[in-house]
Amino acid sequence: MRLPEEQEFPLQINVVPMIDVIFAILTFFIMSTLFLTRSEGLPVNLPKAATAQQQASATPITVTVDATGKISLNRKPVTLNALTNQVSRLINPNTEALVILNADERGNYGKVVAVMDRLREVPGVKLAIATQKR
Repeated sequence: MRLPEEQEFPLQINVVPMIDVIFAILTFFIMSTLFLTRSEGLPVNLPKAATAQQQASATPITVTVDATGKISLNRKPVTLNALTNQVSRLINPNTEALVILNADERGNYGKVVAVMDRLREVPGVKLAIATQKR
């Protein structure tokens, strides 16, 4: 008894699963790059300046003054009176450190000036004000 011969179908490569895998990998890379951005301060609406320049520093210290006047040092809440001592602890003796001030453009101008005044009391502090380029 003879078995019927199987019909040979032309070989095909199914690309649908391959496309799914490529999109999954692409989605992974897109999502991972979103989390690689480094945010140094709390989110505030920075003022715009045409003459803004990039400041280079190994480990900048970030002080944020939000629109309501709350002060944060490296994303941790701090009072105005404790700001000088906290910044002094972060700076190595006999070295200079860059302190970046992120102040909301709608914030209290007097509070920002008070923070700047306190930061200038700390020896070795170079003060920079964060802005957005126009």
